[in-house]
Amino acid sequence: MTQELYQAAIVAFDQANAEDPNKEMSDGKEYPKELLYARRMSDMQARYAPEASEAVKLAVRAQHIQRWKVPRSNYPMDKQGYLQWRTGLYKFHAETAGRIMQEAGYDDAMIARVKPIVSKKGLKVNAETQLMEDVVDLVFIEHYLTAFVAQHPEYDEAKWVQIIRRTWQKMSTRAHEFALAGKIKLPEALVPLILKAVQD
Repeated sequence: MTQELYQAAIVAFDQANAEDPNKEMSDGKEYPKELLYARRMSDMQARYAPEASEAVKLAVRAQHIQRWKVPRSNYPMDKQGYLQWRTGLYKFHAETAGRIMQEAGYDDAMIARVKPIVSKKGLKVNAETQLMEDVVDLVFIEHYLTAFVAQHPEYDEAKWVQIIRRTWQKMSTRAHEFALAGKIKLPEALVPLILKAVQD
């Protein structure tokens, strides 16, 4: 890893995410939402896979880069619109990460390696993409699942089991073991639901 290049890219990613007008509280302090998310992603990657490659570390930090610039409201509010939004986001995040890396001095080879990871290409077949997906899902369970549940009081238990199971299926066996071994903080109130969802 070229430490100087890597640090320059991380600083640039964080500067881009610090522009987020949406704020979120953590430990009594307010953060730009996507900056906090990016730092949580890097923290989880360091806990879960400290041996991760430079490409994965960069992709993890840039996974939601400037997400607020592609709002959900730009697309039809139906399933088709949701899928279009997700596809658009993946492309936007990959292009933005690539541009920032180029400005930081990275060569085309590393940029070409990071972009498919950011855009989640080759899930289950590309080990680096799968590693990032594991980190995404572990961060979601630890930091965002509780709030997501609170936003949808209309969902019944069966719906939540289905949602959690869908997330679980995207994760590798290694990530399953990491989550169930107490390496992440499971939302206490949701533990029975999580355990029900992940049982075969």
